[in-house]
Amino acid sequence: MAVKQIRTRLFVVGDLAQDSKRDVYDEEMMAGILKYKKRYGLKLNYALTREHINQMNEPIGNRIKTIMLNMERCRWIPANLAQASEYIMVNIPSFVLVYVKDGKYELMSDVFVGTRMTETVIFSGMMDRIVFSPYWYVPQSIIKNELKLKMAEDKNYLADHNMEWNGGNVRQKPGPKNSLGLVKFMFPNPNDIYLHDTPAKSLFDFEKRIFSHGCINVKEAKGLALAILKDNPDWPVDKIDQAMSGEKETTCTLKNKIPIYIGYFTAWVNNDGEIGFYPDVYDRDSQLDKLLYSDAVAAK
Repeated sequence: MAVKQIRTRLFVVGDLAQDSKRDVYDEEMMAGILKYKKRYGLKLNYALTREHINQMNEPIGNRIKTIMLNMERCRWIPANLAQASEYIMVNIPSFVLVYVKDGKYELMSDVFVGTRMTETVIFSGMMDRIVFSPYWYVPQSIIKNELKLKMAEDKNYLADHNMEWNGGNVRQKPGPKNSLGLVKFMFPNPNDIYLHDTPAKSLFDFEKRIFSHGCINVKEAKGLALAILKDNPDWPVDKIDQAMSGEKETTCTLKNKIPIYIGYFTAWVNNDGEIGFYPDVYDRDSQLDKLLYSDAVAAK
């Protein structure tokens, strides 16, 4: 019976072209499940959990409200982003980065973002350089709250983690185990937020990816660097490979700065014109709902 109801719901929301009424989890329904999961930013497999069923049962009125809230958020997107020939956009709730050039998606990548305690900030900037085989300069907050205790417990902690003191600060040397991975993408901002690679690839297997101290960890970081530099004759693929060898830090200054926008959209229309809904990981929909509609409700 449950399969039959799920099939009907998939048909109603457009993920199945027809409702056969069959109470069998067949190939047609599997394809519908994958389409549904893709729109909702879920892991692409055929398993259905109670959480997925609850998501399917979300009242349509709630979905309409979510669309309205995100239409308001669209008004906050900087004008220079839509007018740019290329740009990068990160959507926190969908855990996805897109790199758009000449109106086409050059690259899409899964990301993971800040925890509830260290939320990734919403803002716009201009990417001006790519740093290969970077040092990681450990923030003072991490030194104070985490590293000092570990160093007290283990005098070899820094050496064992390829770290060193540098002018009163701690930094991690370049290499494959560096917390920033083998490449980072810089865009000056007061929050010291940037995009970077990561050695923790297993974290991309989770659906709800809130693990970082605030920066955006990019699964396809090397692919992003290749896509950005593919028309730059000064940076052929072999030079990029060498720069990402982890031996020494190398900086590439971009000839043209790239607009980047870190946004928060719990509903979004993808490149195929299909709408997707994503988890409100920082509980911001309810806050925006109160700001936009509480006075209107009270006036009735």
